[in-house]
Amino acid sequence: MTSNRLITLLSDFGLNDVYVGVMKGVIAQINPTLTIIDLTHEVPPQNIQSAQFNLISAYPYFPTGTVHVAVVDPGVGGTRRPIAVERTDGILIGPDNGIFTGLLDQAIRVVELTRAAYWRIPEPSNTFHGRDIFAAVAAHLASGASLTDVGEPIDPTILVQRPLPICIPTANRMMGSVQHIDRFGNVITNIPGNFIRNQSWSVAIGKRIIPGCQTYGEVKAGEPLALVGSHGWVEIAVNGGDAHFQLRLNWEDSIELLIAKQPVNPTNDLP
Repeated sequence: MTSNRLITLLSDFGLNDVYVGVMKGVIAQINPTLTIIDLTHEVPPQNIQSAQFNLISAYPYFPTGTVHVAVVDPGVGGTRRPIAVERTDGILIGPDNGIFTGLLDQAIRVVELTRAAYWRIPEPSNTFHGRDIFAAVAAHLASGASLTDVGEPIDPTILVQRPLPICIPTANRMMGSVQHIDRFGNVITNIPGNFIRNQSWSVAIGKRIIPGCQTYGEVKAGEPLALVGSHGWVEIAVNGGDAHFQLRLNWEDSIELLIAKQPVNPTNDLP
């Protein structure tokens, strides 16, 4: 394996406490020449679905061989396994709680992190595996250790997965749900943007119809709109505002996308 790989960190630790800095310190103790990039540490506490969305969204933008550490771990210290997943293009390290759903299709090998020699200490804290196991193992893998050095092989098919709810398409509509809410209050659905390519469309939330647009500026300030975000999913936003708050939308709420034969004129009621 190539040494001195890039490491990314994603967590729900926030930046008010020292948890993130301590993880970086553990990595630096093992190899101070490694480069570390923070994806985000503002995942809503214990929100595995949000962590999953952020990791999938960021993953394609990193070079082959990057080691990705994701720690949103409500079951820390319990029966869930600490794992490392080797893909064709990188390595994932974190808890086996579904956080890597959507990134396991190219898994070459998976190990349970059982080799204490590669942990920070032989008896890790029951509340901070990010420091004592995941950060330390990431540093060793990024410095040249192999997956078989750090753990025992396990069957990838037994890993916990949390797939998105299935979108249900018909000829002129699709039922989906909210998969993420970003810091601007934009509500990101699990409806793929290519479903509405070259068509007039809108989004229904209850009895309210929200117009499908291409940019935020197509509606007045304070008004809601729907568009395809840079991540490729249909999202609901408010121009200059917060759709999460204004429209009272939350994770896993149902969203209906409507395809119109003619350009959509937004109203307050369903047709």
